[in-house]
Amino acid sequence: MPSDRSPGLAESVRALAAGEMTSRQLVQDCLERIGSTQGSLNAFRIVRASAALAEADAADRELAAGVRRPLLGVPVAVKDDTDVAGEPTAFGCRGDFPPVAEDGEAVRRLRAAGAVIIGKTNTCELGQWPFTEGPAFGATRNPWQPGHTPGGSSGGSAAAVAAGLVPAALGSDGAGSVRIPASWTHLVGIKPQRGRISTWPRGESFQGITVNGTLARTVADAALLLDAASGNHPQDPHRPQELTTSDAVGRDPGRLRIALSLKPPFTALPARLQPDVRARVLELAEKLAALGHTVEEADPPYGRIGLTFVPRATVGIAERVRETAQPALLDRRTLEAARLGRLLGGAPLRAARRAETALRHRFGGFFASYDAVLAPTTATPPPRVGALLELGQFATDRAMIAACPYAWPWNVLGWPGVNVPAGFVGDGLPVGAQLLGPADSEPLLVSVAAQLEAELRWHEHWPPARAVVTGSPAA
Repeated sequence: MPSDRSPGLAESVRALAAGEMTSRQLVQDCLERIGSTQGSLNAFRIVRASAALAEADAADRELAAGVRRPLLGVPVAVKDDTDVAGEPTAFGCRGDFPPVAEDGEAVRRLRAAGAVIIGKTNTCELGQWPFTEGPAFGATRNPWQPGHTPGGSSGGSAAAVAAGLVPAALGSDGAGSVRIPASWTHLVGIKPQRGRISTWPRGESFQGITVNGTLARTVADAALLLDAASGNHPQDPHRPQELTTSDAVGRDPGRLRIALSLKPPFTALPARLQPDVRARVLELAEKLAALGHTVEEADPPYGRIGLTFVPRATVGIAERVRETAQPALLDRRTLEAARLGRLLGGAPLRAARRAETALRHRFGGFFASYDAVLAPTTATPPPRVGALLELGQFATDRAMIAACPYAWPWNVLGWPGVNVPAGFVGDGLPVGAQLLGPADSEPLLVSVAAQLEAELRWHEHWPPARAVVTGSPAA
């Protein structure tokens, strides 16, 4: 019988190299856990059972021959906006999608590291919303409280990792879509520098605001997956300097100046940080101060950064809608966003893209005084399943901004951010906080996150087993 929970990524690598288990055993256990929860949590759009077992057998042959690669034989999941050869990429949409011919660059690099791709996880339609549900696949549920969403748009990846179905997973983040579900499922979520993990076959995804990132239970596992997936296709337009993030786990970051920012960035609609979420973030700030860092309240110079986000996001949606074979099956909100994107695709988009350089310069001045920012990841705990599903466009935007006003500016900048678990509110709903930094600051952010993890031991807390298996909304 499989264990109830997957061992972590680094532990799986160690156990495989030591001969304590085989890749086939690991993959078979994952498949059984996925099968037992698919009717309740519904984390996966595609499960590659036969293909994954074949990949595991090939990995076992390599392991037996003494071959060692960073993730050799370890099962991981990827979000269903990422191409896996032989599988469709539906990206949360209804309709028929042909199998793609080639792996995306991120998957190619994971395979080169030896990983077994066990399946593709659910995401909302074109990754637009902080929930993971829709007519294409139903609702993905939060392992901690199945009546609530795990967030989005990387909600399937987050649910799969939080429930212990897989050791770690790739997601993507265009306005917080790795960090938000990480915060709402008690995970570490790394949104790296733009270009760190390739989005090829798209040189830019959603006009450059969307990047691929990682979700795991520990900082070390999230960093290990990031290092394995990192790198560029020869035609990628964004090619940041190479760095190794895993080396920063356990490294003393020194005594840092950390800005505590609780004010929501510029939003066209009202947003308010809920008091219980605020309290959890303040507790993390106090822990950072106890670790020797200087923490003081200060807000980055956001200004009207939102005016540069909307054209890029909606033009990106319009581009994806044009590529969809059956647009009549899309959500009405998707089609409305695409219409706006077509209106903003000329001069407004060019102005938004040009503004990024000035914004980076302005934020760079802020980072002359501070090494990192600590901010809430969301303003609220996760909503209930279905709370946003049937809303109109304006009501959806209003609800999204009220719940998730904090994450998106770092997508405009293209800079790194790391969600860390901040504890629980209400009836056991997870919330998180994000560590944010300037360009190429992943090692610094990871070292601080690992400091917090060593103190708070968040990875030792698991969702209730009954909730994971039954998915009872009342759980």
